[in-house]
Amino acid sequence: MKRFIQFNDETIDSFLFMQLTDLAKTLTKNPEVEVEYSPYSYVDKQANKLYVSHFWNHRPAADKWNGYKSDVFLRSLGSWPHTDESAIKGFVQEIQQSPVASFAKQVVVLAEDMRLEEICKQERPGTKKAFSARRRMYLQHFKAQLNANLVKSLFADALFNFHYMALNAESPLQPPAMSEPIHAAMPFIQKSLFAFYDARSTADVVKISRSLVEVLEEVLERDMLNQYFHLPEMNSQEESAGDTYNDLRRKDPLVNDDTLEEEQTGQEEVIEEEFQTWHRETSDLGNSFLQFDLEQGSKADLAGEGAREGEAGDQALAMVQGSARQTQRNDFSDLPADKEQKEAKSSGQPIFGKENRFAVPVFKKAGAPDLEAVGKYKTQKASIASLQKKLKNMIEKTLEHKKIQPRSDLHRGRLNKKLLRFFTEEQPRLFYKKQEPSPEIDAVFTLLVDCSASMEDKMDQTKIGIVLFHEALKSVKVPHEVIGFWEDTNEASADRQPNYFHVVIDYASSLRPASGPEILQLTPEEDNRDGFAIRIAKERIIKRSEKQKFLLIFSDGEPAAYGYDRNGIIDTHEAVIEARKLGIEVINLFLADGEIAESEKETVQNIYGKYSIFVNDVNDLPQVIFPLLKKLLYKSV
Repeated sequence: MKRFIQFNDETIDSFLFMQLTDLAKTLTKNPEVEVEYSPYSYVDKQANKLYVSHFWNHRPAADKWNGYKSDVFLRSLGSWPHTDESAIKGFVQEIQQSPVASFAKQVVVLAEDMRLEEICKQERPGTKKAFSARRRMYLQHFKAQLNANLVKSLFADALFNFHYMALNAESPLQPPAMSEPIHAAMPFIQKSLFAFYDARSTADVVKISRSLVEVLEEVLERDMLNQYFHLPEMNSQEESAGDTYNDLRRKDPLVNDDTLEEEQTGQEEVIEEEFQTWHRETSDLGNSFLQFDLEQGSKADLAGEGAREGEAGDQALAMVQGSARQTQRNDFSDLPADKEQKEAKSSGQPIFGKENRFAVPVFKKAGAPDLEAVGKYKTQKASIASLQKKLKNMIEKTLEHKKIQPRSDLHRGRLNKKLLRFFTEEQPRLFYKKQEPSPEIDAVFTLLVDCSASMEDKMDQTKIGIVLFHEALKSVKVPHEVIGFWEDTNEASADRQPNYFHVVIDYASSLRPASGPEILQLTPEEDNRDGFAIRIAKERIIKRSEKQKFLLIFSDGEPAAYGYDRNGIIDTHEAVIEARKLGIEVINLFLADGEIAESEKETVQNIYGKYSIFVNDVNDLPQVIFPLLKKLLYKSV
């Protein structure tokens, strides 16, 4: 069974997440930047990731938004361009063996963030509101932590809490009563704190922190127990890039380190001898070459005559190809499913998102319905007959009709302004007819049906809703298709995730009088990769010539598939945004068999926004969908 996509038992607000991601990409001017949730806020430039802290959760909406924004501002405008990673790296290496290493790391982050905050506010005055809210919430938090740590006699933690309050308070603070050594060193500690105000670079922050840590090592009995800020151990680009060419070269010394005497005098004797590759298994000479693995040998300065050129007749196992031809295999990093999508991209075919790079579509056609299915369908069709008429009338009134192109050169109609032909032609045609509405509706629909296991208790009700739409659209001659989708859990792996698309009604057969019983072939299967399915449906419907395109998704809004748990909601939300940018109206229909939980509503609304329809009873569907279709039509005019 599927579950809500959660982080630390928190349901992700995909709309908020998308806003933060767009903000980070704009401020860093780096389209590859990704935003991730984390217990602490920091940046990883090598991975192009910006982490925002879930410290801001469970707060009023305004405070939550300002907290997350302040993290993005601080990291995008501050840490990303202005933090000296080499200075941070050197400091981390210095204090690794310090008895107060945790305190030292966190005090550097505290002071550096304070410096970066001022830079952000100078460069972007509009950030002051978010930083003001950030400071207010942190002051409340550290005040409560200070009292709790004093009661527990955690003086290192209490001293750090006091540091934050002293640096950010609007008026001077008196230090609380702690141990005698801390009290004796407090004048120096406060002097060091105030020196942070004059820091102009990361190196200045590190220098002040180093002198402060030297004193704290003497006065603190133990290190901090809690962690409030995180200092990433920044590796250099060379270290993170993996083994270089020099790393892969042989480093163990040879047995001998000799130089040939003949080589020094330039009088070495050279004997040329042809080495045949014939053996008793074949009567033909081969064009292969031998390969030797040198485990021991002597070092010499003999220069070879250059690399042997590769030839067309080289064996398949010969892994060297020389200058005779250019290799066609420059990159061996492709994995099976990833290769399929890369090849599709090179051929101009669409790619379906980073989270779906290993997803592979598998299309399945509907089988011929048996007599039992036909009889059952007739029963369901009769049960929704009255609803079908209402929905038919609604579609006819709401959706635009196709236009008959204007006709000219007629014997009757409206008089054309070009009357010269009255004098130049014997039987002039001077009339025309304006563009007129056609009886055909200028619209196309795709009904995408989640066939995952979590739809098991909703599938019967969902199929009734699909039958209702199919019959209503068929009655007004609007082409449409019905596709069920799911991911095969048993076949899914890290490098290939087959996703099945069961096309029970296609555009060509949707208006046939006998079509419909195939809908009953939809059954709950396994997992669902909603973002991938929406992109597949988008590519199919975008090829249609109709003006109005509608993508109706019958789903419970809980995407879950192989490696899709963390970012499933985000990826689906992105797929919805992509489709809407192309003019496709995306609507989610949540047909429930009973009361809908508030958490389910929030999940669906996080993905589809205000275009989400929640229906407890299929009889209520026409009344609910009518105003939404009307709103979509007015928006597109």
